[in-house]
Amino acid sequence: MKKIAILMGGYTEESLISIKSGKVVFDSLNKKKEFELYKIFIFKNKWFLKDDKNKEYCINKHNFTVSFGKEKILKFDCVFNVIHGTPGEDGILSAYFHLLKIPYTGCHFHHANITFNKKYCLTLLQKFGVKTAKSFFLNKKQSFNQKDIIKKIGLPCFVKPNRSGSSLGISKVYKENEFLKAVEIAFKIDEEIIIESFLNGIEISVGVISLNNDIKILPITEIISKNDFFDFESKYSGKSKEITPAILPKDIENKIKKLAKKIAIILNLSGISRSEYIIVNGTPFFLEINTIPGLLNESIFPKQLEVAGISLSNFFKNYIFDSINKNYL
Repeated sequence: MKKIAILMGGYTEESLISIKSGKVVFDSLNKKKEFELYKIFIFKNKWFLKDDKNKEYCINKHNFTVSFGKEKILKFDCVFNVIHGTPGEDGILSAYFHLLKIPYTGCHFHHANITFNKKYCLTLLQKFGVKTAKSFFLNKKQSFNQKDIIKKIGLPCFVKPNRSGSSLGISKVYKENEFLKAVEIAFKIDEEIIIESFLNGIEISVGVISLNNDIKILPITEIISKNDFFDFESKYSGKSKEITPAILPKDIENKIKKLAKKIAIILNLSGISRSEYIIVNGTPFFLEINTIPGLLNESIFPKQLEVAGISLSNFFKNYIFDSINKNYL
């Protein structure tokens, strides 16, 4: 029986969402009784396994094993990574497991690093003709002229951390005197930020499954936020309405699915991903992509699986076996 480590937690505010996602994975796989499942928690100050009695066992970071006394040493056959944000979604842990030759779910660590970095991802996709919002990149070492940036990008605009998930640190700027405060907020999350033009259109999310050398596009979701935009509160506090499948003209739906598949191929993704777009006058503009999307029952990706007629337990099972069999290592 394969021993599976379900990784949850992380180093950001997304850790609580990750723990809930990890519980969904654990409970769904537990129905199958086909794996030995272990809950692994990764935090900045400690890595540990927690058993059914809530007893904690320290992870040996040198080889990712767990010791139960002097006799039993637990080694894992596969790692199911459910850590949103760093160090799970940015490729850091994937590179670690790659070095240890332990199979892991998700894309190759090189590709995870590119997708998590908005600057790298947008710049690459633009080279392949993918439409995006106008953007301007800054890091903390750069001096900048606020008026020049606003003249190029326009108002309203979004100021975002370059490497962050769940819309953490994002501000929508309407007036010039709000700009510096938004930059300050974004720089608290990351040393690099991106300023993007506002796109007035329909926001959608597209789930993609890339398993067994096959790419499957899930039913599209339309996102209607009750807040000013699809921020952290909208995503996790019920402040948004998601419609799956989205009610779109067939030609627009086909155009979006074709684009989502094109992007998955360009980025050479495996596993799962969820990409976000704004449809402006029938044209989809790419916003960003998540390679470890939320897996809570109310999250978008599980809802898309449900509409597609795919059970979570069967999907997670196939995901694990695909991860074990792929030739990353």
